[in-house]
Amino acid sequence: MTMTRRAIIKGMATAPFIGVAGSALAPATANAATIDAGQFSLTSRPSNSYGQFADLAAGLANSLTKVGATTVIADTNRSAKALTSAPSTATAFQTGFAWDTDDQAVDYWIPQGVTTSADAYGNGLYPEGGSNKVVLVSWYFETDPDADGVDEYPLDKGLRVTFVDYSSPSAPTYRHVLLVEPVKTSTGAYSFNPVRKHAGGIMWYGDLLYVVDTYKGLRVFDLRSLFQVATAEKDVCGLHTDGQYYGYGYQYVLPQSHAYDNAGTYLRYTAVGLDRASSPDSLVVSEYSLSGTVDYSDGNFNGMGPGSTTPKVVRWNLDYTDRQLASLTAAEAVTVSQQKIQGVVSRNSKHYLSVSNGPSGKGALRTFNSGGSTASTVCDLTVGCEDLSYHSSGASGWSYSESVIWNASEYTGKRYVYAVRADGS
Repeated sequence: MTMTRRAIIKGMATAPFIGVAGSALAPATANAATIDAGQFSLTSRPSNSYGQFADLAAGLANSLTKVGATTVIADTNRSAKALTSAPSTATAFQTGFAWDTDDQAVDYWIPQGVTTSADAYGNGLYPEGGSNKVVLVSWYFETDPDADGVDEYPLDKGLRVTFVDYSSPSAPTYRHVLLVEPVKTSTGAYSFNPVRKHAGGIMWYGDLLYVVDTYKGLRVFDLRSLFQVATAEKDVCGLHTDGQYYGYGYQYVLPQSHAYDNAGTYLRYTAVGLDRASSPDSLVVSEYSLSGTVDYSDGNFNGMGPGSTTPKVVRWNLDYTDRQLASLTAAEAVTVSQQKIQGVVSRNSKHYLSVSNGPSGKGALRTFNSGGSTASTVCDLTVGCEDLSYHSSGASGWSYSESVIWNASEYTGKRYVYAVRADGS
């Protein structure tokens, strides 16, 4: 959740819940409607104000060692704890893990998005033709964890993504990587800055990692192009006065390689999910709202202005050959009267939503169909449930007996990454 949402939810203990029998997961019957998809569009942007992303990355490569994601996956430095039963309030549990003690307790890094190598390639393994089973999780830096209006950690370190080697589910290991945007300094030297966004949802497709930018659209990162940097300076990002490059103490940084900026009707890019069941493959974006009405006044949104404030799921088709968008105009858009949507995945016209319920209430996996009139609960999720990722039983290299849906939870001491059976059994 964003800082604004964090402050709002902190006050929910004294506010009445909206819905059936006092449950924040309500409405139990969520109305859905198909709306004009043509009003939602994106523009493709291969550059920023410093130049083409590709040229900036090439400039960095002259000074830094360039590696691929497989190098990072083979160089994990932390151990996760395997889960043998459902965590927190979750049901229909299949598999999962908890972070180490430090990452369970840290209050300024907050997990949000989740995706796996079953998104990256249909057989579930990374890279193409490889053998790695991998889970990726995004985290954002919170300068004011207690939402009291005073920054306990004034230096916002932006976003990080965690590469989890899940090839051995009983002993998963992982490493954090800093997400950055390539830039130039005032003297023209190549450098990079932290990406100070929310990363509420992520999607892995081929070698590309899609990250939602709440007010702007989608950011894209190429997992074939990471850089190894020095680690001594924990509070420096980019080219330092000593001539070294740093990433706030992280050994690897992953620079942005592309962007898709919202150009049509306003859309709150809260979460993103891959649909491999559609033809062609597609991605879907969902919107968060606190009470069932989407807020477009809390940030500087890209686009042509607001439309319906009912939460939406919007689909864009993907091009399998280059892993980019096949069209900049949305292919489908539906509204769903459901508050607190934190994640979305779809299978053709069937949509799954993760729905949160504050810092102490259980979450829920809910589903509805395009053009249908109701949403129903599939199973319970953890307290603080966030993003979703669909893992088909058809993933030949990494499969379960039935399809599962991955979820991540955010609150300290209750941070889990786990999969539930998609049918709720």
